[in-house]
Amino acid sequence: MIIRPHRDGDDESIYRVARLAFGGPREPEPQVLWSNQKGWHGLVAEDAGAVVGALKVRDYRQFFGGSAVPMGGIASVSVDAHARGQGVATALLDAALPIMRERGQVISALYPTVPPLYRSRGWEQTGSYERAKIRPELFAMLPKASPVVLKRPGPEDLPALHDCYLRFASTVDGMLDRSTESFTLSEVLDLDIVSIAQSPDGEVRGYLTASRLDDDKLLTFDLIAHDEDTGRALLANLGRWTGILTEIALRIVDPAWWQLLMTLPVLHDVTNHPWMLRVVDLPAAVAARGWPFAAYLAPCSVDLEITDEHAPWQAGRHRLIADGGKVVCEPGGTGAVRLAARALGPWFAGSADTAMLRRAGLLTGDPADAHVLDLLTGAPHPARMADSF
Repeated sequence: MIIRPHRDGDDESIYRVARLAFGGPREPEPQVLWSNQKGWHGLVAEDAGAVVGALKVRDYRQFFGGSAVPMGGIASVSVDAHARGQGVATALLDAALPIMRERGQVISALYPTVPPLYRSRGWEQTGSYERAKIRPELFAMLPKASPVVLKRPGPEDLPALHDCYLRFASTVDGMLDRSTESFTLSEVLDLDIVSIAQSPDGEVRGYLTASRLDDDKLLTFDLIAHDEDTGRALLANLGRWTGILTEIALRIVDPAWWQLLMTLPVLHDVTNHPWMLRVVDLPAAVAARGWPFAAYLAPCSVDLEITDEHAPWQAGRHRLIADGGKVVCEPGGTGAVRLAARALGPWFAGSADTAMLRRAGLLTGDPADAHVLDLLTGAPHPARMADSF
């Protein structure tokens, strides 16, 4: 078996293998073929001249600490039926890691179908992709807010809409910046519902995007608002579907709107598709991340020893140094706090503190030394993504 880069002639074989894994029509639509997509690089596993597996890495940037960190989004990992259990998927992941590092993708995220596979290569569950199922009547029960005018945007409004998204997304660890070639911003205008709220001076203060499904349900994508009145107005607009729809599936990117403003029933359904994160290049990832909590710390440092057989360039001893609001990762130190590769993703995201990592067997060392890691990220807190891939 050999692992090599994707070629245009692989598209039909890759689709056949992927359809076995994930389903879909026998004849692909042109847009699903890899060569017709932008913003990715891919690998193929070939055995005796035939494609037996494939993996795609999407080009993304993911917010942590207010900074957009270059991220490789692992997607479409598939192996032909007869080749499963023979190490094809692990070989693809092993080959992808150094390529992501070379391309400057210092972290990597994925939505797992087989978590043990990805854990064996250093990814670990880190964040959430959640939806709450809510009846429209509950939106209609909200107290009236100050009048906010909503309109459907046109192409000329796309830059302002995207800027509205970025101002929000940069405050939530895990959100993508949607600024890479992997995204076509104009596609949002094809959705059934796109409503923006503007201030009197024309600033976009929030917006809602959604699709009307065939089974009397509404599937929301973004509900973004920068103030209470805008948030209430967008929620109240959902309440106007009362008597028409039976359910609104609200994607939770900001819990403020559904936890702090709405009157929820005691019992309600929330579905979650967890995602996993891996640090690909620790010093570069530390340099790319924002560290807002470091500005409040006296100069401090923590010595780490990383165990990472699949990314050996970052294995060994490092010293994290926080000084003057900046954080750097340098080689050396005593290795006082020892972390497995799987610990780095949840730590980097701030979704797990060192006590949690210790209980999971992913961290050892003096708790007082390790506590510096929590101070740097403000852990633990949720990490959320609003895009699946």
